[in-house]
Amino acid sequence: MRSKELSMKVKEAILKLRKQKKPIREIATILQVAKSTVWCILRKKASTGELSNAKRPGCPRKTTVVDDRRIISVVKRNPFTTANQVNNTLQGVGVSISKSIIKRRLHESKYRGCTARCKPLISLKNRKARLDFAKEHLKKPAQFWKNILWTDETKINLYQNDGKKKVWRRRGTALYPKHTTSSVKHGGGSVMAWACMAASGTGTLVFIDDVTQDRSSRMNSEVFRDILSAQIQLNAVKLIGQHFMIQMDNDPKHTAKATQEFIKAKKWKILEWPSQSPDLNPIEHAFHLLKTKLRTERPTNKQQLKAAAVKAWQSIKKEETQHLVMSMSSRLQAVIASKGFSTKY
Repeated sequence: MRSKELSMKVKEAILKLRKQKKPIREIATILQVAKSTVWCILRKKASTGELSNAKRPGCPRKTTVVDDRRIISVVKRNPFTTANQVNNTLQGVGVSISKSIIKRRLHESKYRGCTARCKPLISLKNRKARLDFAKEHLKKPAQFWKNILWTDETKINLYQNDGKKKVWRRRGTALYPKHTTSSVKHGGGSVMAWACMAASGTGTLVFIDDVTQDRSSRMNSEVFRDILSAQIQLNAVKLIGQHFMIQMDNDPKHTAKATQEFIKAKKWKILEWPSQSPDLNPIEHAFHLLKTKLRTERPTNKQQLKAAAVKAWQSIKKEETQHLVMSMSSRLQAVIASKGFSTKY
């Protein structure tokens, strides 16, 4: 990397000190530059009589320092601004440059064009609730989290979406079957499932269409209560013991009056949960493990999908669920650090 050039003021100071018979070491110390730099300046003056730098080859820089600051300022104000929009802003003040130069200046300032991550919309009220929850539970002991039965619902597609994949190929072979991935509209069919887990392992995976009268995957408060009645006590005793607490999010069927009265009648303890907080729920990552395992399977219908999903869910190890649950402290710290906004989880 090229070092910063000395200003003419510093170069003239070197000559002035040298005329005062100052040694090179002392000049370097006074002006806080390298001894070799002082020597090169004096040698250049003696041989050429010049102090200014020779003109360098190459295309001159198309933007000034002010233009560079203006480009960064536009992107800072709105990170979703495109290079075209930045260019239009610059043209409005009489600066005409190409989009490639704008991108180059942004790259020089460590900006990169990336795909924006999609996160839940968190209102001011939700931020406050998330922060209050994080601060209240940050110092909870490990046993507190081990006594929680984590519950949630998830959608499982027949054909899993693998996202973008890298492939090694030669030019002109992009459409070869072995170089492409397959996609199916609407996932080729799907099932909705309810599941629970604890630090000690995964519980039952229940498919909604197996418990609804019309065999649909639509779950209302009544269906949800039927699942809770059949699964909570059974799984909690198996995974935790008699003393447990239930975690569930603020989905309308979870917070419905009939559901709350049902839970109250059962005398179950519920962990008060902040809205819009999937990043705090370790079962979300357990679902990700489930769907990752399903990518190696090739079910062709819903029945095969259900069987593969149950097998994948049960194959999640105790060490994995324990690691997820014990990450709650880090999750809460991340919420506090982000001031209630979304976290990397």
